[in-house]
Amino acid sequence: MISISVASLLVLASLAGSAQEAPKGEQLAGARQVFDGRMLPGVEVNTFSHSDTLFPVNVVRRGGVVQQFAPASEELQARVRNVRFKSEGQDVDLYDYLAEDRVAGLLILKDGKVVMEDYELGTRPETRWISFSMAKSISSTLVGAALKQGLIASIDDPVTKYVPALKGGVYDDVSVRNLLEMASGVKWDETYTDPRSDRRKLLDLQLANKPGSIVAYMKALPRAGAPGTIWNYSTGESFLVGALIEGATHKPLATYLSETLWSRLGMEQDATWWLESKGGMGLAGSGLGATLRDYGRFGQFVLEDGVINGERVVPEGWFQEAGKAHSIGGKPVDYGYLWWPLPPGDPIHQRAFEARGIFGQHLYLNPREKLVIAVLSARPKPDGGRSPVSDAGFFAAVARSLQ
Repeated sequence: MISISVASLLVLASLAGSAQEAPKGEQLAGARQVFDGRMLPGVEVNTFSHSDTLFPVNVVRRGGVVQQFAPASEELQARVRNVRFKSEGQDVDLYDYLAEDRVAGLLILKDGKVVMEDYELGTRPETRWISFSMAKSISSTLVGAALKQGLIASIDDPVTKYVPALKGGVYDDVSVRNLLEMASGVKWDETYTDPRSDRRKLLDLQLANKPGSIVAYMKALPRAGAPGTIWNYSTGESFLVGALIEGATHKPLATYLSETLWSRLGMEQDATWWLESKGGMGLAGSGLGATLRDYGRFGQFVLEDGVINGERVVPEGWFQEAGKAHSIGGKPVDYGYLWWPLPPGDPIHQRAFEARGIFGQHLYLNPREKLVIAVLSARPKPDGGRSPVSDAGFFAAVARSLQ
């Protein structure tokens, strides 16, 4: 494991929420600018491709021979280039999606072969792009791996069994399953752009770089309902999943990801993953930086049901359960174990699910169609309602074109 800290000047700039200098003399945004959605387009791209300058990181080491993807047939490639679909009542195509949704990278895999790989906005195959909340789904997968290894005995165990620092607070009766479903019943406000929200207070703690501060903040939150009765999306909850993984495995989050997946999947580049502080807890809910192809390789691993070279890494059926809608408090919720199932409606999305991050990051998985779509974007605001062209509509059109 290698731990990297940000240079002192960059840390001070980030604490002030001001622009930084990129390694190549380009401007970077500070963390507060990012969450405010107040970045010029070029600054945003520079920042998302240098996310390891925002906070301290650990390196996720790759290993072994790079897994090369073979190209799909020219016929399939042509079908995708000619994709047309409806979005908000308008006729749109592939080029509208790429341009209007500010897509920096698009990778489409069908049957494990490359149908399309495209880089825009100055990105390249070696560019490490920020995942934001896509990291949550990778962390969920690590919980599955720890369960398969017996390091977590059951997802119905209390979280405090693995994170003793939470004992005596609001998480005393919360299970690992509750945490994965974001159904702890703990009160939380996720609003990214509101300085008074819990998410922004958590950002302040990230910027303070004090070990143990996030778990302490989460422990002191008030309760909104009984565990398992209320669904409430919470990045803070996902950070506790990192504490859970590190407590169960006795390894840093990045090290466990490297040993379990990154060094075994033929990844092309090392990844980086944000820390609470130098040498502190890995931030499971955000901050993984990886290349487009490596996100695709992870997606293909999920599509192949979590098996590497014949060895099962997660329990059988893990992704089927993790990627489907769950019932919380007797009500169906379109959320699994830190994965987003596609809402019911379009039959092409049956059993499909995705990892999703703010500013337009997506890893769409359709097991029935044997399809992986990785999308890395630089959209202007962190909220999810600002996509000019529908992501789900694009995914559906691609899936149909490749049938």
